[in-house]
Amino acid sequence: MTRTLTAAALVLATAPAAFAQEMSQTTGLERGGQIGSEETFTGTVFVAPVFGPNMNDVSAGEVTFMPGARSAWHTHPIGQYLVVTAGTGWYQEEGQPKQIMRTGDVVFAPEGVKHGHGATDTTSVTHYAIQANEDGSAVTWGELVSDEEYNGE
Repeated sequence: MTRTLTAAALVLATAPAAFAQEMSQTTGLERGGQIGSEETFTGTVFVAPVFGPNMNDVSAGEVTFMPGARSAWHTHPIGQYLVVTAGTGWYQEEGQPKQIMRTGDVVFAPEGVKHGHGATDTTSVTHYAIQANEDGSAVTWGELVSDEEYNGE
């Protein structure tokens, strides 16, 4: 009987550890990344995943735009946050004047709002782009932002 109680106590004592999840770390080198597609970006853009959509279908990418580089017009079904971590860039809602974004700024694009963002013509910018998936998609891409639109002509 004593052995049975001891075994039961041991199982109960270790059970929570067996079901607990552990924290994890991914280094910058492990995250990888790639040059942005010419179908969705103009200029040189580097996109690196920060984390996948394993947290309630929310994902994030670290996006670096070289001077003059920008995204195509696009929308998000749930919206998107841009957290600027370095440099100076522009964002723009279609049909509105472009706005400046700087290190430390947070920009929110509501669901369905057609917009673009990227570097200025003379500075680079890096931001985290954070968005959620809906029905398996976090973004709907549109046409490239023209030079005239980008330059405010």
